[in-house]
Amino acid sequence: MGRRVYVGNLPFTTDESQLRALFEEGGRHVEAVNIVTDRDTGRPRGFAFVDMASDGEAAAAITALNGRDFGGRVLTVSEARERPARGGPGGDRGGRSHRGGF
Repeated sequence: MGRRVYVGNLPFTTDESQLRALFEEGGRHVEAVNIVTDRDTGRPRGFAFVDMASDGEAAAAITALNGRDFGGRVLTVSEARERPARGGPGGDRGGRSHRGGF
């Protein structure tokens, strides 16, 4: 288990201090909070990542907060997964094969 926790279904009005306070309930220690925002508008996208001080605290936060009502929404809290690699330069261009003629 990792120390990074995914939090989904957040109210769009949630700020970093509110989320930190929620995760620190029960004496847990939060190292960082990152509320994900839309790159174009700057508005929150409804999910965040919280870095806990230890694997044990991350597990405790998941157990305590997954399914909990927060701001009228039911939170989804789980271990954060690594982001899959995104296609970049040199990737498949539109699904066409580049092995020979067209």
